[in-house]
Amino acid sequence: MEKSNTTVVSVAEDAQGHPALTVSYELLPPTEEIISPNQTYEPALRYDADAIAKYYRRRPFQVWWRYLNTFVPLLSFGFKTWWDKRTQQTESNAKKRAIQLRKMLTKFGPAYIKMGQALSTRPDLMSATFLEELSLLQDQLPAFSNEIAFNLIEKELGSRPEQIYAELTPNPIAAASLGQVYKGRLHTGEEVALKVQRPGLRERIELDVYILRSLAAWAKKNFKFIRSDLVGILDEFATRLFEEMDYIQEGKHAERFERLYGKLPEIYVPKIYWQYTSRRVLTMEWINGTKLTNVEEVRRRGIDATHMINVGVQCSLRQLLEHGFFHADPHPGNLLATNDGKLAYLDFGMMSEVKPAQRYGLIEAVVHMVNRDFEGLAQDYVNLDFLTPDTDLTPIIPALGNVFGNALGASVAELNFKSITDQMSNLMYEYPFRVPAYYALIIRCLVTLEGIAIGIDPNFKVLSKAYPYIAKRLLTDPAPELRLSLQELLFKDGSFRWNRLENLLLNARSSEDYDLSKVLDQTIEFLFSERGAFIRENLADEIVKSIDELGQRTLHNVSHAFRQTVGLAVPETSERVENPNNLDRVKRIWDILQETRGFDAMQLLPVIPQLLVKPETQKMGQTIASRLAQRVATRLIREVLLPNTPPSMPQNGSQRSLPPAQK
Repeated sequence: MEKSNTTVVSVAEDAQGHPALTVSYELLPPTEEIISPNQTYEPALRYDADAIAKYYRRRPFQVWWRYLNTFVPLLSFGFKTWWDKRTQQTESNAKKRAIQLRKMLTKFGPAYIKMGQALSTRPDLMSATFLEELSLLQDQLPAFSNEIAFNLIEKELGSRPEQIYAELTPNPIAAASLGQVYKGRLHTGEEVALKVQRPGLRERIELDVYILRSLAAWAKKNFKFIRSDLVGILDEFATRLFEEMDYIQEGKHAERFERLYGKLPEIYVPKIYWQYTSRRVLTMEWINGTKLTNVEEVRRRGIDATHMINVGVQCSLRQLLEHGFFHADPHPGNLLATNDGKLAYLDFGMMSEVKPAQRYGLIEAVVHMVNRDFEGLAQDYVNLDFLTPDTDLTPIIPALGNVFGNALGASVAELNFKSITDQMSNLMYEYPFRVPAYYALIIRCLVTLEGIAIGIDPNFKVLSKAYPYIAKRLLTDPAPELRLSLQELLFKDGSFRWNRLENLLLNARSSEDYDLSKVLDQTIEFLFSERGAFIRENLADEIVKSIDELGQRTLHNVSHAFRQTVGLAVPETSERVENPNNLDRVKRIWDILQETRGFDAMQLLPVIPQLLVKPETQKMGQTIASRLAQRVATRLIREVLLPNTPPSMPQNGSQRSLPPAQK
């Protein structure tokens, strides 16, 4: 859809004296796809912190009254919880306190309900009693009257509900933080979900955002240990929350999400009915399904709940690391297992984007973390804006080693976001780390998804399920940033790290859409490109080492057999055989390739003649022959002409030290 124009309106207040119109508006074009004939064009809602601040600075009594109505109850609740712990009544009062917390957050309104929804997905942070109670915030909030809802539908769509819908439930079937949902049927027969926005929603959110933003600015100014951009993080959250209040924007998000991820075989995105949608009323396809957290019902329908979570993880990886457009609010109420075994996403109000540089930076950080390359990880934090470019990384690198050396455990299977964030909290306090605003919603998305996963399967590790996708991207993505990362991962100090290649190949083959032929094609293309010169140089060294090793082994074995045959004494080997495992490693990699889905050795045959005629291949062959001859000549001179001279360090890439991966 093309934009017709954009108009900036600078109005301080509307007819009621409210700042809602002090925003920049994107006027939507008159297309039947977006606006029904009965509708007037409304400006898209945008968050404007300055306009909101200007409005509420002139209304201090309204602000302070809201302060008293929120923070006094919070302090009271905190004191009661502390007293329960002091008097050893925490367990006996848990249910009562959980109900109090749910009711308190519900009374506070949408901004606080969102916080409660996030907590309801964290079984590692909250007890089961609190989780059960807070989960009611997802779709069992108090509803507002049908009269208000139906009047709003008529105002927004131009007709009474009974004229638009052939059937409509007499009462809402669910009520969430921003609106309530009715189930209906169109006159054309399609089952639909009708979402109607809460009255006075924008005003309450604007006031809460203003208060929270003021507190964030005050905390940032007065507590020097806070280095993260709290105001920026709050602004990012508020921007998405304002978009979530605009149902036209939500519909556009849903269609974009479907274009990007709807083609995945186990992902389903509901259809938007634009002729019955406006900024405060949304009509979308009805989805029959079960919440993922209702594990017993999901299993009763013959669906593997753990597999559904893995489908969600794989889809989230593509959202965050491939296209960058991601669902920032994947709480249980927004994820359903359909009757035919698909994962349906609902509620596309809170979406966000990750820029390409940030996507590549996140992939590189995961790879460095898994492979315990803490020097590379420290640089990743600079690239991702967690550290400023002028930060001295010297003390941070060993600190990262101490933190992640404990957190990672024996393998990637031990990784989870909770352990990482817990370990990082002290580190960020001690060193000049800051949390960039864009990262807050990413973390919210990932920890929410991990919280759902832990609730279904306590042993589920999101990162262990994610690493095959990361490995696949590293091997197949032609982006220069990832090609450089792969080069840095596999080569260090002039040596090839075979174990890391094995690890990548083993993990990548577990990714469902791993295309080995694409890996081979891109490997060949990159290897013989100008950017692959460094790899060709190092690969030539490895081939020389392997051929020389094979020659030495063969000569040693023939000599040993001959001396035994003729009865001569067999001397001890004076020369240490270099890289004794290289040939074994090559064989293991070949075995991995053979066991990988889609591998066909016959596909390599047509490629070999094409490679042999390339100038780079011929030059590489000459280099190998020259260096191999140099090694043989050096050994001959040392052993025959200078037998008593200790060996010196060979040059031209033929170092005797073992690669770090083999030590």
